[in-house]
Amino acid sequence: MSQEQLLQPFFEYLQIERNYSRHTVINYSEDIKDFLLFMTTEAIPSLLSVTYQDVRLYLTFLHERKMSRRSVARKLSCLRSLYRFFIREGYCEQNPFALAAAPKKEHAIPKFLYEEELRHLFEIADISKPLGQRNQALLELLYATGIRVNECCGLTLRDVDFNMETILVTGKGNKQRYVPFGTYARESLQLYISQGREALQKHSTDKLFLNAKGGPLTDRGVRYVLSEMIKKTSLTVRMSPHVLRHTFATHMLNEGADLRTVQELLGHTDLTATQIYTHVSKERLRSVYMQHHPRA
Repeated sequence: MSQEQLLQPFFEYLQIERNYSRHTVINYSEDIKDFLLFMTTEAIPSLLSVTYQDVRLYLTFLHERKMSRRSVARKLSCLRSLYRFFIREGYCEQNPFALAAAPKKEHAIPKFLYEEELRHLFEIADISKPLGQRNQALLELLYATGIRVNECCGLTLRDVDFNMETILVTGKGNKQRYVPFGTYARESLQLYISQGREALQKHSTDKLFLNAKGGPLTDRGVRYVLSEMIKKTSLTVRMSPHVLRHTFATHMLNEGADLRTVQELLGHTDLTATQIYTHVSKERLRSVYMQHHPRA
């Protein structure tokens, strides 16, 4: 069986059974290609002939390339999943990556915007024009909910409930959750849907956010919109949908929200993924303490 014949069912499994996004499948494909390149340099004939000793050599290979711990951990996770699939399909009996310990991930404190920086950003869009109405609604919703960019692009008109002030979000693994939004996001969305979206729409689509040509707005399009908005301010901060997600989580915790609630709103399956934001909150608490305590 050729390498391609081994791998094609795995990619179909990721897309159909696991319901992984196209972006995730591409990342898996790139990581596997990287391992295949290593196999070629080491004259390993087939994926089914890889041993634990080969895996240890591969880890040394990655270390010599000065690859980050996060990237190494991602590659190991990908290849571990590949061999679990091989075992399930009866291609092999053992997973050579099962005992390979992933390096501990670096937990950099996430970048976020301060409230004053956000205030400047919210004043940029020209809401007298359709694209300005869309941009304002997009910005307000991303900050109000902390949803991921692909979750935002996947929203349809039916997913917005103005009576309950919630959106139905389809997250990773096709898992759905309801996320509330506030007054500012509601007003911006209502203006955009009633005016801007109708003016923009040129094709039949139920997607909430549309691009300038009338089709669904893509994740790349969202990043471009936010990048252009930040350029119109005097701010020098880096802007992206994920920065707004970090900002949402940080501000929620700073204002007293409990960790479990923020975890639910973000769609994190593991609480440890949410706990990174507590580092930011603790730093703010320390800053406030040092500024205001008489004997600090």
